Amino acid sequence: MEEPRKQQVSLRGASAREISRDALLEKVSQERKHRNYARKAASASIFIQKVWRSYGETRKVAMKFQEEWESLVKYQAGILTGELISSSVLRPFIFFITRLSIRQRKILARELKCMQTCFGILLESINSTDSRKNICSLIVGTTEQRRTSMYQMRKLISLCSFILSECDTSRAGSQDIVVLTSLALRFVVVLTDLKSWKIVNDENIGDADAAVKNFVSFMGSYRSGLYASLRRYISRMDASFSAKVKSIVQTDDKFLISASAITIAIRPFSLTTFNPADCIKFDVHSAAELYCLYLLTIPWLTQRVPAVLLPALKHKSTLLPCLQLLLISKDKIVRMMSDIDQFSRDCSLNAVPPIGWALANIIGLAAGSENDFLHSEALNQGLEYASYVHVVTILADNLLSWLHDAGWNEKGNQNLEGNDGAYEPPVSMQENKTICGSLKTSFIDLIRPVCQQWHLKKLLEKSKTYAYTDESKTKILPPNNLESLENLRLLDIAYFYSYMLRIFAAFNPMIGPLPILNMLSFTPGFLGNLWGVLESSIFLGNSHTIGDANYARSKVSGKKKGVDKKLKQASNDRVSKWANVLQKLTGKSQVDFSDPADDHQVDEDASDVWDVEPLRHGPRGISKDMSCLLHLFCATYSHLLLVLDDIEFYEKQVPFTLEQQQRIASMLNTLVYNGLSCSVGQQNASLMDSAVRCLHLIYERDCRHQFCPPALWLSPARRSRPPIAVAARTHEVVSANIRSEDAVVVHSTGSVITSMPHAFPFQERVQMFREFISMDKVSRRMAGEVAGPGSRSIEIVIRRGHVIEDGFRQLNSLGSRLKSSIHVSFVSECGLPEAGLDYGGLSKEFLTDISKAAFAPEYGLFSQTSTSDRLLIPNAAARFLENGIQMIEFLGRVVGKALYEGILLDYSFSHVFVQKLLGRYSFLDELSTLDPELYRNLMYVKHYEGNVEDLCLDFTVTEESFGKRHVIELKPGGKDVCVTNANKMQYVHAMAFYKLNRQMLPFSNAFYRGLTDLISPSWLKLFNASEFNQAD
Repeated sequence: MEEPRKQQVSLRGASAREISRDALLEKVSQERKHRNYARKAASASIFIQKVWRSYGETRKVAMKFQEEWESLVKYQAGILTGELISSSVLRPFIFFITRLSIRQRKILARELKCMQTCFGILLESINSTDSRKNICSLIVGTTEQRRTSMYQMRKLISLCSFILSECDTSRAGSQDIVVLTSLALRFVVVLTDLKSWKIVNDENIGDADAAVKNFVSFMGSYRSGLYASLRRYISRMDASFSAKVKSIVQTDDKFLISASAITIAIRPFSLTTFNPADCIKFDVHSAAELYCLYLLTIPWLTQRVPAVLLPALKHKSTLLPCLQLLLISKDKIVRMMSDIDQFSRDCSLNAVPPIGWALANIIGLAAGSENDFLHSEALNQGLEYASYVHVVTILADNLLSWLHDAGWNEKGNQNLEGNDGAYEPPVSMQENKTICGSLKTSFIDLIRPVCQQWHLKKLLEKSKTYAYTDESKTKILPPNNLESLENLRLLDIAYFYSYMLRIFAAFNPMIGPLPILNMLSFTPGFLGNLWGVLESSIFLGNSHTIGDANYARSKVSGKKKGVDKKLKQASNDRVSKWANVLQKLTGKSQVDFSDPADDHQVDEDASDVWDVEPLRHGPRGISKDMSCLLHLFCATYSHLLLVLDDIEFYEKQVPFTLEQQQRIASMLNTLVYNGLSCSVGQQNASLMDSAVRCLHLIYERDCRHQFCPPALWLSPARRSRPPIAVAARTHEVVSANIRSEDAVVVHSTGSVITSMPHAFPFQERVQMFREFISMDKVSRRMAGEVAGPGSRSIEIVIRRGHVIEDGFRQLNSLGSRLKSSIHVSFVSECGLPEAGLDYGGLSKEFLTDISKAAFAPEYGLFSQTSTSDRLLIPNAAARFLENGIQMIEFLGRVVGKALYEGILLDYSFSHVFVQKLLGRYSFLDELSTLDPELYRNLMYVKHYEGNVEDLCLDFTVTEESFGKRHVIELKPGGKDVCVTNANKMQYVHAMAFYKLNRQMLPFSNAFYRGLTDLISPSWLKLFNASEFNQAD
């Protein structure tokens, strides 16, 4: 049934087409909108026509005035008086130049010539001693004359700023604009210098001085456009221009323009009286604000400006008001800096923001540039060091925030399209990235003065008057008032260099903060000062570690005959056998699971002593000031630990005593454990990275030669350790995240085990190791790799006289499949198969026999150290053997198979070799465990007080293999580089690096590849090298 039709009403009679009410209203509304649009379009059209006619008429009038003006100056130039210049020359000139040039933002040839003529007339008038002809007489004349003249002079100053902005000396055919700019700026210089006024006398000097100050004040305001124009002009200059006028003052027009522009730019500072205590009255449109925004943010400012002009920019009267303004109005200035040239296509501003260039320029002006060696060891004379440090800190903090917001991390990497890595930037973007990388390196060169030791020493010297008073020793957080801006504290210096470390790491990822760390580490007293403040604040005057001083002293007492004897005695006191450790790992022996670092039971009450209470909440529980001090201390001390030898560390006890080392270890141990146990924000990432690195270095040194009680390392986790199974599974989750390069790794117990497993007792870590293997076997069974007894087993046949060769041939290519069961059938030396079934005993016998034969020095793959314990190290000549590297990789799989199956093998590796398998750093003093004679010789060279050149050494090392001698250079061209007092430290560490790393690396990498086919690297890192190689 059809629906009834809706009733429709016709409003036009019966013959009209019917339409609904709603449709009619919609139609009326549309017609009304159309009429409104038509009216607006007509109105806009009329307005456009009006503006265009107005523009055309104004342009016609301006061109007419220009013609009349040109005729006037052509025929009456010699008889122009001051009043005639004002009324007949300047008035029409300002009118037509404003319409024809300034508003068009371009200078044509005709207007350029008019400007040259006008400024020539003005300069001639100002230099006239006749008051009737001198335009300045009107400036100090009647009230009406003053008002008119002041208006005209301000317009002319604005015109000169516009001319400066249009001056491009690098453009071809720019000589005319250069001459014009030189004339214009010369006029401004003369106009704003009272000494250049020829009509000044005792009667009008007051009015003249007031007028000059008025002009100068106008130049320092936004309305003049001076600083924005100067920014455009300097930005066009070559960055290497300063090198061309290093010591000779050039007199050409280009240099005169630069000199005049700098002169008028700093002239407003002569009128600025900045009082921090009365900052409210300070003019927000001051020259200091414009100077900061437009000049200090110019890329490579100190490189573009001629060197002879830099002292004017560095002067106290110029730089100090800017620094003080940045301190008082930092939020406003930083925000305005961020908005400058935000739409610019300049790659230098894309690679480094304006805040970064302000930072580099302030450092360059205050400390000098790398190319300026005239005063390379002195900060700017008269500079307020506290203001300088505070301003650099503020700008550095904002620069790091910009890097974070832009996706740059502190390792110099940028995430362009998330974390999936699927984004492939186009070629143009890759080229732009390369250019930006070069700009970042150039940026680092500008701030390199902070890497100089004299820079730090000068700041420390200035801070001594406050930082070491009794009141300030316990005062970490400075008061938030103006007094804190006038005093330079050690905390301020710590902020300064902490931010510099992060900036160097972000902008120079290849080298990172190495230049700063080198300087900080070897500046006498700096680390001690940092630790003094940290110790008094963290330990709150407690002396609990002093009670354990006897423990540290007992480790070094009776060892006055040198480190060699000390290390030898420590080695003889320990029965270090790899077999005992394997017994613990496999659980196949009756060995007691005690911590190899100490035979005695750890007193749990003593553990509380080493749990530093202020750090029990990690980085989240400490102030920003404390975090900064800790970050700088950890970064610097970890760098110094890399080069400290055992004589300096244990005997001379520099830079810290062993009691202080214990406190440092307990501080870092507590901080890192609690920081990893809970989530840590991005703001604490740098602190955690440096603290973990420093903790590892101290712990590894303690493992080599103990100076800390075992309770210290166990203390933070004593009450909060989870069950073994839970810890093992959490550790596997975190390790899986790291292997998959997940950007968000949750800090938890698993990351504690990964980063600092020493917080768990040795016996618990052994149980974790067994748990990992059990979990791996279960996962393989669930994946179908192990279906039942005898399933997917590997059948091999081994000849008794060729155990190594047959094993290598049949098993080396299996890789991780070697985890499966091995069924071994032996063939006697007579060639007959031996009777018996392999239920595990024959495979165990096979692994035992192959390891015993392959690790024997006679076989040539491994040799023994020259020390008394005769530990195993890869033989350097193994690379010349057939399949030598592959055989060592195969032995890694054999050891991995033994660990996986719980089979005991009897051998003992060198401490250095195990360190390489664990991916850890080898100290210089570990060379004594490989080659004691070479170690003694290197220590002799290091501490040699005479001329090292008398020893006739060079940067080479000689090796002998199979009767042939091979000379290897420690660095390119090393055979031609003699060892001197200046480079002896480099020689000592280059030689140690070769022996400990470079020579052994191919073999340790091969062994590691084989071992990790069966044993996960994260499982290995549960133990240190000492725990793998020794058991008390």
